Amino acid sequence: MGEAYIVDAVRTPTGRRGGGLSEVHPADLGAAAIKALLRRTGVDPMAVEDVIFGNLDNVGPNAGDIARTSWLAAGLPEAVPGVTVDRQCGSGQQAVSFAAMGVMAGVNDLVVAGGVQNMSMVPIGTALIAAEHLGHADPFDGSQGWVQRTGGRWGLQTMCEGGGQANVTIIERL
Repeated sequence: MGEAYIVDAVRTPTGRRGGGLSEVHPADLGAAAIKALLRRTGVDPMAVEDVIFGNLDNVGPNAGDIARTSWLAAGLPEAVPGVTVDRQCGSGQQAVSFAAMGVMAGVNDLVVAGGVQNMSMVPIGTALIAAEHLGHADPFDGSQGWVQRTGGRWGLQTMCEGGGQANVTIIERL
């Protein structure tokens, strides 16, 4: 099996709810990070074989494959595909892990991976209520297995309770 390496890492500044970055579209946040990464490394954008981003609550400004949207918003080649991963709090970590797996398996040589989120635009849990206007106030209504497992609880309390342990598990496996 091949080896995977992290060539470099960049990030956008962190903000606070309603702060200076609150009106910046997630695709533009992602684009800024991608452009900075390519500028710092000198990597030819055409050498990139895939873009994998983590993002939770893929609705509103986060919808439509934010990985590819960020790549294109950066003005980069349309020939490069992208995919968005939603593993809740561990989404960005999972994106990097998937990129490494692709390289180690010999499927890809160079992948841009990371995550993007603007919590002011799309607060956590938004995807859980996105279909209320369609009559789906509870996204798990009708799932007997979910009700049996959780007692009917849903939302942040069930998605994040195991999130900390899930992140530890991901890190241990890397």
